[in-house]
Order: sequence, then C-alpha cells, then structure tokens
Amino acid sequence: MKAIVLTAFGDVNKLIVEELPDPSPGPNQIKVRMAGAGINPVDWKLRSGALQKMMPLALPAVLGRDASGVVVAVGPGVTAFEVGARVMGLVMAGYADFVVAPVEAWAAVPPAMDLVDAAALPLILLTGAQLIEEAVKPARGDVVLVTGALGSVGRVTVFVAQQHGAKVWAGVRGTQKAQATSLGVDGVVALDDDAEVAALPLLDGLADTIGGPALAKVLLRMKSGATIGSVVGEPAGAKQLGLVTRAIWTHPDAKRLAELGRDVAEGRLVIPIAKRLPLARAGEAQTLAEHHAGGKVILIGASAAAR
Repeated sequence: MKAIVLTAFGDVNKLIVEELPDPSPGPNQIKVRMAGAGINPVDWKLRSGALQKMMPLALPAVLGRDASGVVVAVGPGVTAFEVGARVMGLVMAGYADFVVAPVEAWAAVPPAMDLVDAAALPLILLTGAQLIEEAVKPARGDVVLVTGALGSVGRVTVFVAQQHGAKVWAGVRGTQKAQATSLGVDGVVALDDDAEVAALPLLDGLADTIGGPALAKVLLRMKSGATIGSVVGEPAGAKQLGLVTRAIWTHPDAKRLAELGRDVAEGRLVIPIAKRLPLARAGEAQTLAEHHAGGKVILIGASAAAR
C-alpha cells in the first residue's frame, strides 16, 4: 500500500510517499480501505518534533488520527462491523491506503454523509465532547466561555455545551465577531479586546482550545472554584486563582462519535471543510491547515479519488 511516511522531524519536505506492506487486522480489529484522512494540529506538531516530550514518536512513522472508509477485513472476535461497512474512526497512521485499528475506535458513517468528508470528524467531535463532558462538566444554566469558538474543535465544544444547557459565550478575534453569531451562542467576546473581556459575566467554566497570553485576563472573570477544561495544557496562574483545571487527551468513544456524527449529517452541527487533496499531497495539505485554512483539510484516499 501507499502511505505518507515522516522520515525525520522538520518541515513538510520530511513527508514522503512510500510503499509499505498492507496491515492485517488482529483480534478485535478491523481493516479499512481509507477514503479520507483528516488533517489536525497534532499532525504538524508531531511532524515538527514539538511534541516529542509529551508524545514520543519513533521514526519513520505514518501520521494521521482521523480516517474514514470501507471495511475490507475484520479480525477474530469482531461482530460490530462487517466487510463493506462505511466507518470513521479515531486511529493512528491514517495517512495510508489501509488503516487497522481496534473496533472500539470506529463508528458507522451516517448513510447521507459523504464518506470522504466523514474523515474530518472523529478527532474534533470527540475532543469537543470530552472537553465539555469530562473536563468542564457544566450544570444546566452555567455560564461557559469557549475560546477559539470558530475553530473545528471550538464549534463542537459550543454545540455540546449547549446540549448540556449551558449559557455559552464564544471567544474569538475581534474580526470574527460577526461570524461567531452564527453559532447561536448567548454572547460573543473579542479576546483581543481588553475592555470586552473585562465586561464578561462571571464564568462558571472555561473550555479552552487555543491557550496563549489572552487567557490571563479571562481568568480574572472566573468565579472562585470555577473549572477550566483545556486541550492545550493548564493556563498559567489558574491554580493560584483557586480555579480547577482539567487538561484532556482525546480517547476513542464509538457511541459518542456515532451520536455526534448523526448531528452533523442532519445539519444540527456544521463543520466547514476547506479543501480536499490527494494523499500524495499531504505536505501541501498540512501547510494549508497549519496556516488557518478556514475549515478542515482532508486527504483523499486512492479508492475514493478513483470514483
């Protein structure tokens, strides 16, 4: 099979197309012919070596946490999926013609959803859900600020917080305020405007998807004992202010992935897709995504490109 292999840490020129042996599914695993593979920030952070202390990666390696496609083989003990099933999953080594992962990593793709586009979803859907449901844990009526609310993870985080009955504020750049109103939130705040941040209502929770120095002023608008959930690590100074902090690592959850996938398929949750590129153009795809493409960037597998 063809795969995109990271040969050394560095720029996208370290990503090359190689021919690798086809993987075989073991017990409780399925093998999927990849139709789409999503690009995520973790991909270029791993590529650059920036995550070596937190997520050591042995080279050469195949990147890619999102994949969608059709099941072509099942391992011993698998009953959840049959050959021919359309699936999407939170995986490892998604930048390849074939992907093998435990059955618990996969969920069915809704019939009305494009199979390639389904690759945009697993990591962001589960990250946004777990950020709210396992980290912030808002009660109905709690005031929660979501930073980076127009990003893919941010959009999911807003949606899930609303599902739980929170009063959600979207934290964005000043130039994005008009666009953020489309999220149907209770309020929008420009995080790069000190006066707007200072006027925020007191917060019961903060779901942080971006980090950075702008958070220092946001922390001053949080109630004593309020909770911060983060996908980018604990904000500096949070504990000194008496705030509860929970940083998460996204984990597979087939049931929740399927539920949120249906929300996308039925139009309740919108995830913009900026670009679809062939697998061989993975370096270009990462560059585009890293420089704020305005939506998800997806690699198209050979099986889908041939249709």
